[in-house]
Amino acid sequence: MNLNPMQRLLLTVLISLIFSSCATIFSKSNYPLAINTNPPGAILEIKNKRNSTVYKGTSPAIVHLPAGQGYFSKSKYYIHISKPGYQEAIIPVFYSLDGWYLANLFIGGALGMLIIDPITGAMWKLETTFVNHNLAPTAEIITPDQHSLKVIDLAEVPMDLRKEMIPLIGMGDE
Repeated sequence: MNLNPMQRLLLTVLISLIFSSCATIFSKSNYPLAINTNPPGAILEIKNKRNSTVYKGTSPAIVHLPAGQGYFSKSKYYIHISKPGYQEAIIPVFYSLDGWYLANLFIGGALGMLIIDPITGAMWKLETTFVNHNLAPTAEIITPDQHSLKVIDLAEVPMDLRKEMIPLIGMGDE
């Protein structure tokens, strides 16, 4: 292919524009995040760094989250996990700089480095792609075949059961 100097310049500019936003081309600006809980069926609420809810649902779930939250601003999310009978949990989700963004330095893409990748959010990548959380019970569940202890006031004890009570030595009125 024999190109004159003007055609070569035009071709060089065209190639530079096409590859000027490396992270946008080779990476993505939305990432899937898989969330699993044990036991399943927990209520999930994902909030962004502005404390706005971006997702509500139950586990297990796969949620697609944007990597950027504004010009040169990476996303940060908090997963709120709750289920009756279990302790509530809050798990942070972080993004970091995508290596493809730095490729703009070598290809000469000032347009990609200063405008395209920062606006699309492609300059950021998800650090965690999978969250597996074991929910902790809030209290021990006692079944009918297990023994339990219940502390009550003496006035609440029926008269027929009072005769079976054993006084503790050194306790009581003297």
